[in-house]
Amino acid sequence: MGEIAEKTRRSRGRPPIRSDEETRHLILEAASLEFRANGYASTTMAAVGQRAGISTKTMYRLIPTKADLFKSMCSERIGRFMLAIDEAVIGTLELEAALERILCAYGNLALDQEVIAITRLVTSESDRFPELGAAFYEGAFRRTREAIEGWLRRQCDQGVIALDDPGVAADMLRGMMVMEPQRAVMLGQRAAPDAEEIAARARMCANLFLTGCRLNTRPAAH
Repeated sequence: MGEIAEKTRRSRGRPPIRSDEETRHLILEAASLEFRANGYASTTMAAVGQRAGISTKTMYRLIPTKADLFKSMCSERIGRFMLAIDEAVIGTLELEAALERILCAYGNLALDQEVIAITRLVTSESDRFPELGAAFYEGAFRRTREAIEGWLRRQCDQGVIALDDPGVAADMLRGMMVMEPQRAVMLGQRAAPDAEEIAARARMCANLFLTGCRLNTRPAAH
């Protein structure tokens, strides 16, 4: 009985202290909900803190400004994409399987309902808030482009594929993978694709792309 009583007393004590990393994650989740519900202009740091259950003092200590908040939110989402296509993950895969995985990860990012809502927000408010467009471009578009371009360059260096400009090829791949379905969702013409549709589209895009640039399929130069 004494042991049970001791455990009960411990459970009623002060709750464990949350780490800054955990607190930051709560803040960014709350920020995403606030931005999507109210737009960038109408979202306040206080409202985000209240939704997250975080004090204003802690909010400003971890993320000083609303611009930093938006940029951090974008970076967190892109961080998940970067982990999914890390060389340790895809480096052991065959060429087509690796590209499928990259495109599937990119599709799951760009065609996610939350990301589409944020993209719509940036499109509508970046004229008034240039920092919004800059943060989204640098934190999302540029990082995904560089990640895909880097993989394509490595394949070229290994003599597996041949591309005149891996950067332009990365842009083409991203557009082929998400542009049409994303535009249709943003215009309210369809629901966001599910995981199965995204995977099928990634498989088709990888096959089309590699058919054109794989060295053993390219026509001889004249």
